[in-house]
Amino acid sequence: MILAAHQAGASDLHLEPGFPAATRVRGTLRASGPPIPAQTLHDYARELIGAELWPQFVERRSFDLSSTIQGARCRINILQTSRGTGFAIRLFSSFEATVEKLNLHPDIKKLVARTHGLILISGPTGSGKSSTLAALIQEINLAEARHIITVESPIEYTFTPRRSFIRQREVGRDTPGFEQALLDALREDPDVLMVGEMRDPETMRLTLNVAETGHLVLATVHSSTAIEALQRIVSAFPPEIQSPVAAQLADSLVGVVAQQLRFRPELNILLPECEILQPTHAIKNFIRNREFHKIISVQETGASQGLWTFARYRAWMDGRTNWYIPGKSPEPEEPAVMETTAPALAAARLPAMPPPAARPAAKAAAPKRPTPSASGRIEIQPVEGGLPELLKKLE
Repeated sequence: MILAAHQAGASDLHLEPGFPAATRVRGTLRASGPPIPAQTLHDYARELIGAELWPQFVERRSFDLSSTIQGARCRINILQTSRGTGFAIRLFSSFEATVEKLNLHPDIKKLVARTHGLILISGPTGSGKSSTLAALIQEINLAEARHIITVESPIEYTFTPRRSFIRQREVGRDTPGFEQALLDALREDPDVLMVGEMRDPETMRLTLNVAETGHLVLATVHSSTAIEALQRIVSAFPPEIQSPVAAQLADSLVGVVAQQLRFRPELNILLPECEILQPTHAIKNFIRNREFHKIISVQETGASQGLWTFARYRAWMDGRTNWYIPGKSPEPEEPAVMETTAPALAAARLPAMPPPAARPAAKAAAPKRPTPSASGRIEIQPVEGGLPELLKKLE
């Protein structure tokens, strides 16, 4: 069933006793096949959980795990329902997420140019937060030599080190919890820390502390808008300490990306629609004073400062034509995999490129302007090497 769902491009698979298997494809839930007996699902659950951990499921009536089944990485939630034992299975994509492959706006790349602070990715469940988070980590990985530590529950995207040195830790397998992993991270010399999800005040407090101590932190939070994400963090704390938390959040914030997925039938793909909030001086003051309702007016008029509303972002999407479509668009070139020898790890601490002054600027030959022929048509001379060579010359 997992293999069939994976081949159909499903993001989720739901199994419930007495019902056919249901898959979510491009946001739409579809049921197919014969009803599944309750005993069959019960046996599946015992086999996956194992005899040693089965008492935990019996006590809690739910169990979370990650596994690779038929070549598909899955996050599996096994739950007790009124009909018996059910499954909610999230199927992870096998490709390396990048800003280009997710069809995100290039402005999002600017967020990870910073060396310290907090970047929040928000949205409801199933809105692609993890994919956007992975794309930003991959952007750092492809561009800079940094030490990246991820704390996830479970690991959804497996990163291949390119120019960065990456460690991935899964909650429950590699660390007992987010809190312990965040405390450990301060002793592990990270440049970038990725927190899969901020669920409780203690995780939020530790995440803010790490962001304030000279590290770049990327985290997700469940909320429908960027402003709600900020409100949720502050309101998670007791009223008597919300003011210092709001000040800490204002000082460390780099940006908030809130997103939702929309299916585009003409392209046959799901596309993320975003709003991007970056902290201007006015927005920082509103956060410190907990006047979150005033941020929207600055956001609506802040296009020149890199602020995006959902409406403005949707208008940009409507005018865009060069979409990345899996299986149809060419794969972007990526740097070679970073070697794991001792000299390579030592080199990761050094600048990846010499300073601009030491590199003489190479002047690319300007392409010839096309000229009209005798018939009035514009004839473009073919470029040796095709389009990739032309783009290389233009760069």
